[in-house]
Amino acid sequence: MPAPRLRLNGLARHLVTAGLLQESEALAVQEESLQKRIPLVSLLTRHDQLTPAIVAQAASKEFGIPLFDINAFDPEQLPKALINEKMVRQSRALPVYQRGNRLFVAISDPMNLAAIDEIKFTTGIQTEPLLVEDDKLDQAIEEALRNADTAMDELIGDADLEGLDQLEIAGDVPDQPAGLNAASDVDDAPVVRYVNKVLLDAIKRGASDIHFEPYEKYYRLRLRIDGILHEIGRPPVAMAPRLASRIKVMSRMDVVERRRPQDGRIKLQISKNRAIDFRVNSLPTLYGEKIVMRILDPSSAQIGIEGLGFEEEQQALYLSALSKPYGMILVTGPTGSGKTVTLYTGLGILNTDDRNISTAEDPAEINMPGINQVNVNPKVGLTFAEALRSFLRQDPDVVMVGEIRDLETAEIAIKAAQTGHLVLSTLHTNDAPQTLTRLMNMGVPPYNIANSVSLIIAQRLARRLCKHCKEVHDVPKEALIEEGFTPEDADTITVYRANLKGCSKCSGGYKGRVGIYQVMPVSEEMARLIMEGANAMVLAKQAGREGVPDLRASGLRKVRNGMTSLDELNRVTKD
Repeated sequence: MPAPRLRLNGLARHLVTAGLLQESEALAVQEESLQKRIPLVSLLTRHDQLTPAIVAQAASKEFGIPLFDINAFDPEQLPKALINEKMVRQSRALPVYQRGNRLFVAISDPMNLAAIDEIKFTTGIQTEPLLVEDDKLDQAIEEALRNADTAMDELIGDADLEGLDQLEIAGDVPDQPAGLNAASDVDDAPVVRYVNKVLLDAIKRGASDIHFEPYEKYYRLRLRIDGILHEIGRPPVAMAPRLASRIKVMSRMDVVERRRPQDGRIKLQISKNRAIDFRVNSLPTLYGEKIVMRILDPSSAQIGIEGLGFEEEQQALYLSALSKPYGMILVTGPTGSGKTVTLYTGLGILNTDDRNISTAEDPAEINMPGINQVNVNPKVGLTFAEALRSFLRQDPDVVMVGEIRDLETAEIAIKAAQTGHLVLSTLHTNDAPQTLTRLMNMGVPPYNIANSVSLIIAQRLARRLCKHCKEVHDVPKEALIEEGFTPEDADTITVYRANLKGCSKCSGGYKGRVGIYQVMPVSEEMARLIMEGANAMVLAKQAGREGVPDLRASGLRKVRNGMTSLDELNRVTKD
């Protein structure tokens, strides 16, 4: 039985019909294209009677794709952030310009529609093909790739490239790329180097969070330093998909999924003795995925209790509560107020060979050898309450619960505190007295609160004045009294403010942060008021009678000592 005759495809047939190619020649070229897997367009342009221009014109007429003169196009208008070297070379398709929500892509092979679909899938932008001459496309691709590398190098600037190359993802995270510069299917070397630079800059500047934010007309990078967000750069907006893909690869997220929020984690080996964890979250927004990376430095929990900013009597109260074999210590404050560091500083003191310590967190932010840390996972039924139940069956001495969110968790924690265990946890309330009423509002019986809670710490973090450039702030005596100082203090104290220009050792006049605390022990009289169902105002008045300063009074001490400014105190506390 004879082999079926090869049929001419659209482009070859058009060239034969136009008298530019013999049918036998067209069949031979088409068969060679199939056997050697070489694009038909590239073989046709090698024919003696055909030129790249003739083939491009014929393809444009046959397939109805607009013909585009890429030599007349300004290369500066190329969307450099969308030019991925690996994808461009493999697909032989070059993004040339973006208009609104449409991306125009130059191709020389009209049958290469798979490349158009791949670019659409990778960038998330509607794509339209443009036909260009085969030889001119090769030249344009090489020039575009050179320009893209140059543009990215300008973004990186004078970075310590040797330091960037040495960054590696720590080996205890399974299935990760070998290092930050490892090749991936979605990113190329310039993007990898740029992300590396951002991570290194954030670590060197002491940032707590990195924000990658896409908007309609610009893309913004911000660092949270000492509690305040600072903009550090605006890469091209078209760079957003590549940055998001690179970070998602590093944190082992699903690169294809762009419709749902995702969580991931990166562990970077900065040096032989230091590793930094990044907790990563992606969030779909109107114009792309916003990614926030929380920097978790284990060394932050090793500053020692003296470095937290407690007053002497406050520190003594905390140490006294930690020395008790049972009871509950609660730390309260808004997100980012340093509650975790305060708790882990206490755990570090308790972390001895003769104690069994277990923690349930969402997630565990600081790794500490010698402590059994558990990440709660509600999707599989591992809630705070379930973790606590399991802890109580494992002969614990000290239990830490990341947060008391519901009545079930509160009841189990209080039961543990009443049965010979020391329990540490957090709540989201404004001050110490409100913590007690919050537990009552959750449904915990007052007598259980009075018999289990031993100490409550409410806290805020205020930026610390730079000791090298802080300035004397001349404030009238009447204004100081209005701020809360006594008349005697107003006559004698020296108030400082930040030098907004800053210096080489600080950022805007501030360097680091200091804790402002309200440390309230539950005394016998306080327990009696709790049993009677007293509200937060009554409990606050009792705390004042017992000499417990509130957050504002504690902050005024920091101002009096020249550690922070009145402006900063007013930012983090209310009178």
